[in-house]
This record gives sequence, structure tokens and C-alpha cells, in this order.
Amino acid sequence: MRPLLIRQFQLKSFFQSLKNKNPQWEVEPLWFEWLVLVGLFIFATWLLGIQGVWHLLLTSDPTGITLVIIIVFSVATLWCGVRSRELAHQRDLLSLASASGVEFMVQAEGWAGEYWNALALNPQDSGAPLDLLMEHTHGSHSTAWWVNGVQLKLGLLGKVIGFSVLAMQIGQIQSFDPSQAQDLLRNLTSGLGVALLTTMVGLVGNILLGLQLTRMDRFADDLVAQAQRHGMRIPR
Repeated sequence: MRPLLIRQFQLKSFFQSLKNKNPQWEVEPLWFEWLVLVGLFIFATWLLGIQGVWHLLLTSDPTGITLVIIIVFSVATLWCGVRSRELAHQRDLLSLASASGVEFMVQAEGWAGEYWNALALNPQDSGAPLDLLMEHTHGSHSTAWWVNGVQLKLGLLGKVIGFSVLAMQIGQIQSFDPSQAQDLLRNLTSGLGVALLTTMVGLVGNILLGLQLTRMDRFADDLVAQAQRHGMRIPR
């Protein structure tokens, strides 16, 4: 037990020394995290494809809602990649400008530079610079969260349609013939399959896209906090 604790302490000290020598490592690698996540998505897509899961999902849903959810998730994920890269770029500009001194901060490029320049001008509305910075960092995220909710609603819509089809099929039964039991069960389970599959795909897409948006929101929060912290150095 003691050698294990010593080894853990040595590893912790080693990584801490690496961080001290590389201050840029303190910034969360948001763009790299998204690339790793997309790599996992691609691997999972390939794995499900060779197992025939995609064929089953698409052929079992005659409404096409499953395909719509997959397209919405794919487009939203690509947008998250573009947004993550932009947020990481703005964080690099902030770090570069803040290390150059107050004189260069107000002339810096990027969202933080615009915020610091607005603070230096001492506007009549003291909250306007922060509002503009928040619009840059978080403005488009609200639409992305709405799109994330659309996936869940599409899944619920498929559930309603599936159970509606099931109810109509049950209502059309006039008499029960044991010789037709197999065909009857096949028709009944088709509606149930639509309900369950669309709900499952909508829930999975909602969870995975929500994970990406949560990471971006947290990174944007830190970007705003760092801009405010360095903004206190600007004389007014």
C-alpha cells in the first residue's frame, strides 16, 4: 500500500512540474476534447454499422423521424466543433494580450480586446461591455440548446406516432383468427417499434449533444471570468 501511495505522489509531482513549466496547459483543451469525442463517435458509428444496427434503425422507422434526428445531431456536432475552435482561439488571444501589458490589452484583437477597449472608454452604461462580451461568448449557445431539445421532442413525436399506429391497428381487428396470429403480431409490433426506436435515438442524441454544449458553456464562462479578471487592471 505504501509503495503505491509513493508512486501516486511522484506522478502527481511530475505532472505538477510539467504544468509549472508549461503555463498554457492550465487552459482546457476544448478543441482537442471535441476531436477526441468525434473520434469516438466515428468509431461507434463504424462499430454499429458492421453490426447492422443502422440498417435496423432506418428500416424499422417508416416515418423517417430517426433519420431526421441523426441528421440534426450530426449537423449540431459539426457546429460544436466550429464553435469550440473559435472559443479556443479567443482564449489564446486573451492569454497573449493579457501577458503583453495593459497598454496592449485595449488594442488587442478578439472578443476580450473589444471588452477591454470598451472598459477603457468608460461608457455611460457600465454594464454594456460585459453584455457585449456575453453575447459573443454565449449568444449562439441558446439556439444550440434549443436544437438539442428538438431532438428529444422529435423522439417523443415518434413515440406518439408509433402508439397511434398501434392503436389504429388494434381498432381495426374485427375478429381473432389463431391462424393469423403471426401476421397480427407483426403489424402490432411495427407501431411499437417506431415508438421505442425514435424515443431511444432522440434521448441518446440529446445526451451526447448536451455533453458537448455543457463543455462549451463552461469554457465560455471561464473565458468571461478571465476577461473580467484582467479587465480590473485597466485604469478608468
